[in-house]
Amino acid sequence: MAPPRILHLHSTFDLGGKEARAVRLMNAFGDAFQHDIVSAVPSATRARDAVDPGIDARLLTEFPPLAGKPTPARLKRLAKAIDEGGYALALSYNFGAMDAVLARRLFGTTPLIHHEDGFNEDERVRQKPLRVLYRRAALPCVERLVVPSQLLEGLALGQWRQPRSRVMRIPNGIDTTRFEKAPAADAIPGLDKRDGEIIVGTLAGLRPVKNLPRLVEAFAFATQMAQIPARLVIVGDGPERQRIEEAAVRAGVADRLVMPGFLADPSRYVGLFDIFALSSDSEQFPISLVEAMAAGLPAASTRVGDIEGIVAAENRPLLARTADAEALGRGLARLMGDAQLRATVGAANRTKVRSEYDEAGMIASYRALYEGAMRGQ
Repeated sequence: MAPPRILHLHSTFDLGGKEARAVRLMNAFGDAFQHDIVSAVPSATRARDAVDPGIDARLLTEFPPLAGKPTPARLKRLAKAIDEGGYALALSYNFGAMDAVLARRLFGTTPLIHHEDGFNEDERVRQKPLRVLYRRAALPCVERLVVPSQLLEGLALGQWRQPRSRVMRIPNGIDTTRFEKAPAADAIPGLDKRDGEIIVGTLAGLRPVKNLPRLVEAFAFATQMAQIPARLVIVGDGPERQRIEEAAVRAGVADRLVMPGFLADPSRYVGLFDIFALSSDSEQFPISLVEAMAAGLPAASTRVGDIEGIVAAENRPLLARTADAEALGRGLARLMGDAQLRATVGAANRTKVRSEYDEAGMIASYRALYEGAMRGQ
């Protein structure tokens, strides 16, 4: 008998935080399930390359589009495609797949679990009222609404008016053991770490909400304060690359900026950083921060989403109290100039990740949730 097949309905399937978690779960489940994957943006499917070769995971290119006007005819086509695919369970991700959720409520029968992981630049300050209403209309059909952060849990229970019984918070987790091994010196193309040099690094999609020009400005401010040789490494791809490079020219640090593009498996290289930095305008539960903590790094970050609760207590004073480059730069400068502080904060972060954010608990929670929904529990 073939394993149950799960349908994954993604807003995009490039390798961001939610996609990385979905891939880790597929790989961890092994041959217990088969997977069909749909992306609302057909060109955004790079995360498929991270699925282990032995996993039965197919990208569907002929599936009805997840984006478009939510007319009854289109929603019926979506519901029909889901129901006639023989799926034991459908999983939808973020607002970009919400049409499929409404289609399930109005016309479908397949059990569906919806995941919300955060927002883009257009909702970093406040939720769009129409999207709030749309979620309220669509979500009553889901078996569970899964969120990784306390902030999103509060939104689900408050603005989205979901009952406590429907909302489930599962914090993101990682395989902490993968970050224990020291990385190879050449793991980041273009970075040859020099004696006495501090490496400030981040992992991010190069999108406006990540506000990486702010990080460039903060880095420039911090190097002027600390007067220590340093370079800034930004790992990731996206449309903001030119703006980031232009910010580096304006700040006078273009010769100290390394942008190698997207690099798979952060455990292979994040340990080359001395300090992890995060400059986002909006985050919920950034997995890149947790990965950096697992590698024993201190973090200088904007104080957004659940970050204050994620980092160890020793790291909290290094979070920027205001969302500007100088505030972030002051935290960076403190860490640049104090090796003992970096070691102490990094060790506390590693301890917290091992005790609270190891992926074994996350995988077990998701597996129990998915299998229970398949059984109608």
